[in-house]
Amino acid sequence: MSDRRDAFAARREQMGYTQESFGAAVGVEFSTVGRWERGTLTPQPYRRPCLAKTLDVSLDQLDALLTPNRQASTIATEPADPAEADDMNRRDLLRLFSMTGALLALPAGETVLGDVDRLAATAHAGTVDTAGAAEFAQLNSHLWRVYALSPTKAQVLPLVRAQLGVLSDSLRRPQTPTIRQRLCELTADLFQLAGEIFFDGNRYTDAAHCYTLAATASKEAVASDLWACALTRHAFVAVYERRFADAAPMLDVAATIARRGDPSLSTRHWVAVVQAETFAGLGDFDSCQHALDTAAEVQRLRGQVHNGGWLRFDGSRLAEERGTCYVTLGRHDLAEAALVDALQGTLTARRKAGVLTDLAMIGVHRRDPDQVVTYADTVLTTARQTRSGVIAQKLRVLQPHLASLLNDQQIQRLDAEITKLVGNRAA
Repeated sequence: MSDRRDAFAARREQMGYTQESFGAAVGVEFSTVGRWERGTLTPQPYRRPCLAKTLDVSLDQLDALLTPNRQASTIATEPADPAEADDMNRRDLLRLFSMTGALLALPAGETVLGDVDRLAATAHAGTVDTAGAAEFAQLNSHLWRVYALSPTKAQVLPLVRAQLGVLSDSLRRPQTPTIRQRLCELTADLFQLAGEIFFDGNRYTDAAHCYTLAATASKEAVASDLWACALTRHAFVAVYERRFADAAPMLDVAATIARRGDPSLSTRHWVAVVQAETFAGLGDFDSCQHALDTAAEVQRLRGQVHNGGWLRFDGSRLAEERGTCYVTLGRHDLAEAALVDALQGTLTARRKAGVLTDLAMIGVHRRDPDQVVTYADTVLTTARQTRSGVIAQKLRVLQPHLASLLNDQQIQRLDAEITKLVGNRAA
């Protein structure tokens, strides 16, 4: 047995963990724990704060435990291949889905730890106080900011997964009712972020799982605005897949819950925006217009109407939302005016790509190849740079409409490049 295994394994055992229970606590397979202890695998940096906390050591002490007593060439790092790493993140989150769902279903105060002696030894270390919950909340807010600024959203997933592991572990420990409620709220917050990352990567089923857990945790936290936003995000998966009839009932429920929330927040207005897009997809112009007018009432609110995380709607995107709805309804003159107005504002890369794709769609209906190519080429460039599944899906929806213009060489070239980006040509 190596010195490294002696030190790391001894500390794990001293804290009362088997390889299996330690792996569950830090969100990895037990075989990964064994590889860490044998020195054939080195934990990634983002894991180390969770490892240090679980072992009740400082980061420096953890580094000492992880110092290998062998040639560096024999040590592998965790998978660097993007596809393998992404799949690993997904597997870890699926485990968290199962565990968190069970934890939320248990009555407050009930524990899933069967070892009473170990619970007594670790309860104090695992109890979260008000200051600790506030630190968790700050990290959640930071992760939302990182997500907003990251050109490739999938890069944020390992950080989100690690923080979800910490929150899940905290929910396993005895907490006061107030702290448990706060932890449920923070868990709901972070599952919405995980869902956004999966949604951007076109992993709609995984996103829907995240939003389901976010809704469940929000209900436990008695957080109406958070709950309504989780349901709205879940419904938007169906909207994005153009299954508008499936989205409508969930949005009705979200609107009802939002009315129980904080009237100073923009939750109910954001729900109305997504309802407007749903009504547009169903071909109901009057209901769409009414929903857009309801959303526009956000401009009457004063103060901080959103939190920049799970709730970001402040009315600044009303023009582009109107444009999208009018394009769907075939009201192209109304749409173009709204979309050109939207371009005057400050847009994220993803939002700007959506506006430009809608303008390209208007060009298709006008049989204007130059307009189509001008806007769609810019979207293609953005899709390649960001690798955003959301932007790719915009192009996938546009592509079938190019068929009527395929006698134009520019459109033929555009069609071929979209096919190269998104795969087989859409039917």
